[in-house]
Amino acid sequence: MDTNHKLARNSRVAIIGAGITGLSAAYYLQKQRPDLRISVLEASPRAGGILQTICQNGFLIERGPDMFITREPEALELCEEIGFADQLIKTNTTNRGAYLIHRGKLEKMPSGWTMMTPTNLWSIARTRLLSKRGKLRVLRELFTRRRTDTSDESLASFTRRRLGQEAFDNIIQPLIGGIYTADPEKLSMNATLKTFVDMERDEGGLIRGGLKQLKNRKSDAGGSGARYSMFVTPKDGMQSFTDAIVNALPANTIQYGVKVTGLQPVEDVLSVTVEGESAVRHYDKIILATSSQITAQLLKKEFPELSNSVGQIPLAGASVLSMGYTRKNVDHPLDAFGIVSPIKENRPLIAISISSQKFAGRAPDGHVLFRIFIGGALQPELLELADEKLIQSTREQLKDLLGVNGEPLFTDIARWTNTMPQYHVGHVELVDSIEEQLKSIPGLELAGNAYRGVGIPLCVRSGKQAAERIINGTKC
Repeated sequence: MDTNHKLARNSRVAIIGAGITGLSAAYYLQKQRPDLRISVLEASPRAGGILQTICQNGFLIERGPDMFITREPEALELCEEIGFADQLIKTNTTNRGAYLIHRGKLEKMPSGWTMMTPTNLWSIARTRLLSKRGKLRVLRELFTRRRTDTSDESLASFTRRRLGQEAFDNIIQPLIGGIYTADPEKLSMNATLKTFVDMERDEGGLIRGGLKQLKNRKSDAGGSGARYSMFVTPKDGMQSFTDAIVNALPANTIQYGVKVTGLQPVEDVLSVTVEGESAVRHYDKIILATSSQITAQLLKKEFPELSNSVGQIPLAGASVLSMGYTRKNVDHPLDAFGIVSPIKENRPLIAISISSQKFAGRAPDGHVLFRIFIGGALQPELLELADEKLIQSTREQLKDLLGVNGEPLFTDIARWTNTMPQYHVGHVELVDSIEEQLKSIPGLELAGNAYRGVGIPLCVRSGKQAAERIINGTKC
């Protein structure tokens, strides 16, 4: 850790980007140092980034993420600090679990299988997701030698080695794909699923490690709903969370419609150029809380080596379609929170979330709200579909899988292009290199989901840590 001078009183600090990371950085900066002159520069007319909530026809629609996990505590702690925790609700206790598509039909996720850890051997024996040979291969994991090589490994390689090809194709790829929208042949275990790497090394395997965790789990230990108990959401939607952070900041902290186009060092300060402004703006410290693509572009002229490194973090995108229906137009019992689709099924679909089953208040009585995810790293061409074709394709999937009939009451399409960082094999080492290069640039910090973790709690953590480094004059 390299230590510089602590931040002087009344210093000017700019945070570029008012997504959840930038807002978190601003909150913790002003909380710890109310003397600072903090400016959050946001190109769009609103804060919150991809956390967007709209209301339509009595439906509460999330255009981006619809919940966050409490296992990583930072988002929950921030809610508590700003007096927002009483607004959080948990997932419904009924109909937890998910379906997977297998040979064109819906099959329930085996009970006791959480992410990559199968713990209910009876449910493995009974599932139709695996052949007899596939089941035996999963059980053989108990006797598979642990890997001694500590180098990074892809999700696909790790899963095939521990659980076999069938488990990878039919269960793990769709489950993880629904979270990271990533190519499993490239997705880094060390950067995204290190817990399971450690489980293999420390416990001797996934089944053994999962069974040990099961014994220590105090709630929902026996069912496939275990992981759902860790998720919460604001009753009025995710945007109400970011709105609450904005309201916790001093007035006029956020400047909307300010598009930063460049950054450069000038003597002892950093300056930024803003589109449409002839004069540069000067700041003592800057936090770039933008995507890897935008960050790389802002650094390109003055810091080409760092720009090149950040630019090596690829991005993927997805479209999210929200559709509302009357319940009588849906034949399926909807006894799960959603459906995930293996890429081998060759459907234009990543997942279907039944929002009105997951959380209260998402649809009027007698109605259903679906959120359908399309695209990702494995089907990027679907992002180019025109709205009409996207809607037609999605309606066909809903009808085929869930017996959804008739016209939707509404359709909302959110297209998120280049918003999802892809943690490829070697990502941890790449970020180590980025942080090493940052040490030579006084006053500059990077934060966001491109570096040390995706998901809302880890974005809050990233913003908080950047704020602490700015205040303490440290670089890690």
